[in-house]
Amino acid sequence: MSGPTTSTPMPDMPAASMPVAGVGPATAQRTGTGAGAEAARADLLVRNAKVFTGDPGRPHARAVAIRDGRIVALGDDHDLAPLVGPGTRVVDALGRRVVPGLNDSHLHVIRGGLNYVLELRWDGVRSLRRALAMLREQAGRTPKGQWIRVVGGWTAEQFAERRMPTVAELNAAAPDTPVFVLHLYQSALMNRAAVRAAGFTRDTPDPRGGQIVRGRDGEPTGVLLAAPSALVLYSTLAKAPALDEAARRTSTRHFLRELNRFGLTSAVDAAGGFQNFPDNYATVIDLARSGELSLRIAYHLFPQTAGQELADLTRWTETVRPGDGDEWLRLNGAGENLTWAAADFENFSEPRPELAADYEGEFEKAVRLLLENGWGFRLHATYDETIRRDLAVFEKLAAEGLFPGDNRWLFDHAETVSPASLDRIAALGGALSVQNRMSFQGTAFLDRYGAEAAAHAPPVRAMLDRGLTVAAGTDATRVSSYNPWVALHWLVTGRTVGGTRLNPAGNPVGRETALGLYTRGGALLTGEQDVKGVLREGCHGDLAILSEDFLTVPEETIPDIEAVLTVVGGRIVYASAEYEGLDEAVPPISPQWSPVAHFGGYQSGARQAELVTEAAAESELHRQWRAARGSAPRAPQPFLDPCFEH
Repeated sequence: MSGPTTSTPMPDMPAASMPVAGVGPATAQRTGTGAGAEAARADLLVRNAKVFTGDPGRPHARAVAIRDGRIVALGDDHDLAPLVGPGTRVVDALGRRVVPGLNDSHLHVIRGGLNYVLELRWDGVRSLRRALAMLREQAGRTPKGQWIRVVGGWTAEQFAERRMPTVAELNAAAPDTPVFVLHLYQSALMNRAAVRAAGFTRDTPDPRGGQIVRGRDGEPTGVLLAAPSALVLYSTLAKAPALDEAARRTSTRHFLRELNRFGLTSAVDAAGGFQNFPDNYATVIDLARSGELSLRIAYHLFPQTAGQELADLTRWTETVRPGDGDEWLRLNGAGENLTWAAADFENFSEPRPELAADYEGEFEKAVRLLLENGWGFRLHATYDETIRRDLAVFEKLAAEGLFPGDNRWLFDHAETVSPASLDRIAALGGALSVQNRMSFQGTAFLDRYGAEAAAHAPPVRAMLDRGLTVAAGTDATRVSSYNPWVALHWLVTGRTVGGTRLNPAGNPVGRETALGLYTRGGALLTGEQDVKGVLREGCHGDLAILSEDFLTVPEETIPDIEAVLTVVGGRIVYASAEYEGLDEAVPPISPQWSPVAHFGGYQSGARQAELVTEAAAESELHRQWRAARGSAPRAPQPFLDPCFEH
């Protein structure tokens, strides 16, 4: 295709023009000639856009030019026209909103990629009826010996029926194929086939901090409870078959493409349980070496075995250093656990866990070791009680002149952090990474701790008012969805995915602020704020063209936003709508029976709205039928199985 060399002014509505063009060079009088002039041309030019740069010095533009992976110019369409040459790819944004590429500051992206194609995702599914239908369909194609795994990204509140599935429904949907359904940090459901495959019997002991629920006959019912430790949930999931290395590579590429679908261009990997270094990092390392990553990843290292944490940390400090890698894959530090004894669990359906009275001894040794070797770290801390104890250790080290040095450190989660603790964090030069776990767990938190506590869980506004560095993320994939727009909706509205308003008007933040937490905030945590998180000359060419304008759409529309085009380092890594087919190719999904191959990842779109209407109508008809027989109230009531209310 070819097109004009100059652009018309940006319209308020999408222009009726071709969205992509190979534009001919401007005249020699305007641009100069020769090799030097051609070298100055852009590789990619996005024009006719409503660009939000995130840069206070120049907050808005209409066009962005990228060369050699970096932004070389921003301005109006006619200002950037001289940068167009024969090799320039010109993308017409059709008047859409363009934002800096999103950066999830707490995402288990490495572990998520290794398992993505094996998982049946209920993220965004709006009715239990549809979720169970997906499960039935998948049971028909899953080969013998494999499991169906529904792992995170959903809650009963998102369903029209407002309830969890039952074990009986799982047995009916998949009588012979093992089914494992993880629900937040709280519980898991297994059908009979999965109980057998996991080897659970009446004689299987309950693990520490967890419960295998049993019937009156003593046999496992298929319900697992985190009480409060989620280890029983994750260790059971680990019994399912894993992919071989070739399939892990394909799985990771498709997961990164799924993240690109929502405008994500970077993520900070928070490591986690069952993510061993270096074995489980081999796939992303290989993809980085071959130039096939479509997402920039800064990763952390997490000791896996209680009692061996100091040995792990010592070995790592002797062999690798934060900053190792490049702009695509780099080591950022340790965490989110340093020692297992110092980690509090976040099952809001259970009381706050009481940590060991003496965990500070080993914890201090771990922190001291990291500081002496120039390592930063992040810490999982849900409750203020944990944060206060950790801060006391840091203040002791600060009195020695050791803390924090030049090392970046932060608390993750911090749902109940107090004003006094925020002041102490600020005094010690710390930062915070907040996630939208309350989108999925907010009702459970509300029931246990009350409206006043839920209104400030976590107190994002108070953090920002103190000038603290704050970054936003999801904590996907085993609890929250990886969709960043669900998290941004929570930041802006204070509402759960079921619509419950948790935060008063004073705690949610404005849209531009929220977007900054999801762009520049993550860059600050990795020390990349000079090259990432804003659209400015010299920064990485990372941006997204959005399906809807985040800054102006109604609040209820925010979770439905996607990117129609995502660019990382000047590469088009995701393209849909008018731009479909412009992105880089990825290998076909394997194995062929993969749930992702059939259903895709996050479920969104008009069809979901139709299905939720059908499910709600069917649920009401069923209630009326029961009411006529005296087995249900005459007035409609939300149905929630009390065993799985949260």
